[in-house]
Amino acid sequence: MTDRPASWRMPTRRQMERMATVAAVGRKAPATPALAPGDDLPPEYWKAILDDVSADRAPLGPSIRTQRLADIQRHLLRVACGRCSRTVEIQKVDAVRLYGPEAIWRNVGQRLLDNTCSQRTGRHEEDGCWAVFD
Repeated sequence: MTDRPASWRMPTRRQMERMATVAAVGRKAPATPALAPGDDLPPEYWKAILDDVSADRAPLGPSIRTQRLADIQRHLLRVACGRCSRTVEIQKVDAVRLYGPEAIWRNVGQRLLDNTCSQRTGRHEEDGCWAVFD
């Protein structure tokens, strides 16, 4: 049993096309068609990019994760896991004592996370923590 009145019927194809035409009459078509993936970007886009103030800023320096432990100025080093949200902290003097002053912080941080990782599945692709450096 249905809740529809006995006189209800599905509109025909022609009636649906007419309803769509009537509904589209009040709408405006876009002024310019959308760009296809292979099209060139308009010059206004490139002008806006080049005029952006932040484009002229020089980088603040090398990322901390690519620096040697001896070159890092921070007293406390912190690395977090993007997978399990666990955070590991180590003092710089302890990291230098354990891994040496020439060690790269990215490698040391990954090693610290891996040594205490609780996400072990047995599959190489899924094991371990995902380091996020502060």
